[in-house]
Amino acid sequence: MSEPKKNALVLHLASGGEPLVYALSVAAAKDMSGRLQTLMTSGAVDTPELEDGSRVAINFSHVATAHFDELPPLSRVYGSAAKGGRGFRG
Repeated sequence: MSEPKKNALVLHLASGGEPLVYALSVAAAKDMSGRLQTLMTSGAVDTPELEDGSRVAINFSHVATAHFDELPPLSRVYGSAAKGGRGFRG
């Protein structure tokens, strides 16, 4: 059995509220996994590539905690690849 892909970046903002979940591309998740601690401690801004090919600017100075998780099979989150003609991309 293959290891699950943990390419969902979950951000809990310092201001509170629901967490933001981004579907990162496989390459971006691999790249960011080694830099996440540095991004959090420095409060840097990063623009990772999302699964659908777009990019998002994340200001880590506003993030309280961040971690990677597995995307559920039928989930629709920011940057998830279009599966059919419905959802965020309509």
